[in-house]
Amino acid sequence: MDHRNDAALGFLATRRSHPPKTLSGPAPDRAEILRLLTLAARAPDHGKLEPWRFVVLERAALDRMAPVLHREMLAEGQDAAAADKAASAFASPVIVAVISAPVPGTKIPAWEQILSAGAVCLGLLNAALASGWGAAWLTGHAAVSEAFGRAHLGLREGERVAGLIHIGSRGATPPERPRPDIGAKTSWLE
Repeated sequence: MDHRNDAALGFLATRRSHPPKTLSGPAPDRAEILRLLTLAARAPDHGKLEPWRFVVLERAALDRMAPVLHREMLAEGQDAAAADKAASAFASPVIVAVISAPVPGTKIPAWEQILSAGAVCLGLLNAALASGWGAAWLTGHAAVSEAFGRAHLGLREGERVAGLIHIGSRGATPPERPRPDIGAKTSWLE
């Protein structure tokens, strides 16, 4: 195979997410974030619909949102520990919300458009990691609460948060975690 990329294969074989609590400043600047978003947008997109968009949460926005998220979770009956954990995730230097925004009225099924947004999430995570940043793809209450998304992330009708990509300077590399038994997860049809 003439087009083999051993460096890319090595990266994929060893890539590790960095939990938000291990990230510190500085965050990537706006030019770097735009470069990462450009790389992430090179995702599968049947019909060239671009059924996703980005909301970049910088430090000031995260500082405003963390206590609001905490209060909203408590008001919804969540326990204090869950609210504390959700709000503490907003301590990341920067978070990019990848918004799934399916385009209605096309021949491309909505589920395929949602998968495209998921591919953008993974592309952004890998672009950040390959660029030397620490990063993690999370969801949590801020991503699944429609009320929070509409009020604080500007979600429109039919949109959902596909993922919150936390990005910052790397701390210590997390230890390796158990990986799936691929043989047990694979079927072959002849």
